[in-house]
Amino acid sequence: MSIQNTNVTRLEDFASQESSTTDSNAEVRPHLLIVDDIGDNRAILSRRFERRGFAVTEAESGLAAIELIEKEAFDLVLLDVMMPGIDGIETLKRIRGRKSSSALPVIMVTAKSESANIVDALECGANDYVTKPVDFAVALARVNTQISRRRAEQQVEVANDQLRRTNEALEARVEERTKRLADANQRLKEEIADREELQAQSQYLAYHDSLTGLGNRLLFKEQLEEALTDESVTPHPLAVLFVDLDGFKAVNDTGGHSVGDLLLKSLAAKLRDLLPPTDRIARLGGDEFAILQVSSAQPSSSITLAERIIEVAAHPQTIEGHDVTVGASVGIAILQPGEMNAETALKCADLAMYSAKSGGRGTFRMFDPQMDAAVQTRRSLERDMRTALAQGDFSLFYQPLVNLQTRKVTVFEALMRWHHPERGPVAPSEFIPVAEEIGLILPLGEWALRQACMEAIRWPDEINLSVNLSPLQFAKGNLVSTVMSALASSGLPASRLELEITESVLLEKSDRNIGILNHLRSLGVRISMDDFGTGYSSIGYLRSFPFDKIKIDQSFVRDVLVDEGSLAIVRAIAGLGVSFGMTTTAEGVETEEQMRCLSREGCIEVQGYLLSRPVPPAEVPGLLERLKAGGAPASDS
Repeated sequence: MSIQNTNVTRLEDFASQESSTTDSNAEVRPHLLIVDDIGDNRAILSRRFERRGFAVTEAESGLAAIELIEKEAFDLVLLDVMMPGIDGIETLKRIRGRKSSSALPVIMVTAKSESANIVDALECGANDYVTKPVDFAVALARVNTQISRRRAEQQVEVANDQLRRTNEALEARVEERTKRLADANQRLKEEIADREELQAQSQYLAYHDSLTGLGNRLLFKEQLEEALTDESVTPHPLAVLFVDLDGFKAVNDTGGHSVGDLLLKSLAAKLRDLLPPTDRIARLGGDEFAILQVSSAQPSSSITLAERIIEVAAHPQTIEGHDVTVGASVGIAILQPGEMNAETALKCADLAMYSAKSGGRGTFRMFDPQMDAAVQTRRSLERDMRTALAQGDFSLFYQPLVNLQTRKVTVFEALMRWHHPERGPVAPSEFIPVAEEIGLILPLGEWALRQACMEAIRWPDEINLSVNLSPLQFAKGNLVSTVMSALASSGLPASRLELEITESVLLEKSDRNIGILNHLRSLGVRISMDDFGTGYSSIGYLRSFPFDKIKIDQSFVRDVLVDEGSLAIVRAIAGLGVSFGMTTTAEGVETEEQMRCLSREGCIEVQGYLLSRPVPPAEVPGLLERLKAGGAPASDS
């Protein structure tokens, strides 16, 4: 259509009068589509609406408007009625075929004389109209009204949708809670029916293990206390069996706790099926169970039951696709009613179980009063060891290794010693295993390495230092950093340090441990394999790592003169050393005859009481002089 110049003039007049203040109620800029075939009309309206904070897109025809509506989101369309091609009424019909009046408001722009067009437009879904010449204040008010109405409707829709979702979620939660409560109630009814002795649901939860359904520690102690105190109920000896699974941690580590829980439930059911109704069983926690026998001849019945438990526990199982195998160690305490309380009885059975584990696992032990003394001694030893480390009570002694050809000392091996203030000297074979079990070997080993390096720097340059390493220093320690720090702080060259390991270092996590050994070798440190020949795969390790030295175990050296087998092993190891370019050292040499035999067989070094017992650092210079002069071996002091 055409618009009179007077109309354009009036629109411009309104534009000069309007304020540039934007609508403060608008949270985002409204997006307005102005459709008019006259560019000046679109431009004037666009400019004025943009001043009022609108985002405006223009379309010169109805078809262009339809295409834009398909591509973009608009808050309102200001649509001229009279346009060439498809007019405003047809454009409106097509818009309404796509979007409702609430989804996209449309305000028609028409002449005052075109009342029929206004009626048609409203019948076709127009939300409102403005007449030409356009009074911008009126147009702005009607546009804001429609946009506000649209946004209010959208907010109501959003609120209704949120309310609907909230109601649905609430209904779902109520339904789920109801179902869970119903399931829990059903389970409780079944458990109460299986255990008629329980008086109420609350008692059941308080006295039973939720995973296995067995009685818990509290219920077991009450049952045991009753059996021990009422001689009329239990006139004969009774037995308490303490059961601990062997290898259960590995199941959790490899299969996860869900597999471990299912295994516990399965074993709990099997153990319960072994018992007559008169006996009691409980899960004390973790992988520990306790059984009370009250009506059987003792100790024969408890021994038979212990053997059966060990057999059942060791039977392989498949749980959630995992093949799992565990074992069981069982401690048995035979008790007379009235002689002790429940806590003491459980402690006795626990001590017996601990003894079974110490004896190799997969077995049972009967309680002996000496077990308690042994445990107390062990705990005292652990406590004293921690105190000794903190107070610097450990010390190092040194035993020489002598080259058979030059008869000179080549190495001193550092050996740990502990003089207890009350017990006197404690053998390394007693305190080293304890240190490994309680984790004390890491700080103790680090101290020994640093101390030995500090003392060895005072020796002649041609004499090396040998230090033993625990497998735990590979598994849990920061061994490479510790060695580097000890060398740096002492000034000892890496080439003078020899580190002795046993084959267990290569048995566990061998790839990682070989990497650590290679790192140490790259520093210049020498690596020795101790106790060579005692392990089932020692020879194979010579191919996996280039050791500098192999030490022949003293068990072969001791019998080398009287046992052809030992002699053959020594000869073979010496030959391997030559083949691999490794030094061979014979340990435990005590006689001249042994030393001459070892020399004939090709051993390079010897170590033993024939040359010297281990000596404190202060005696090392005198020992060197004595050996250099061919003097007698050192005393036993």
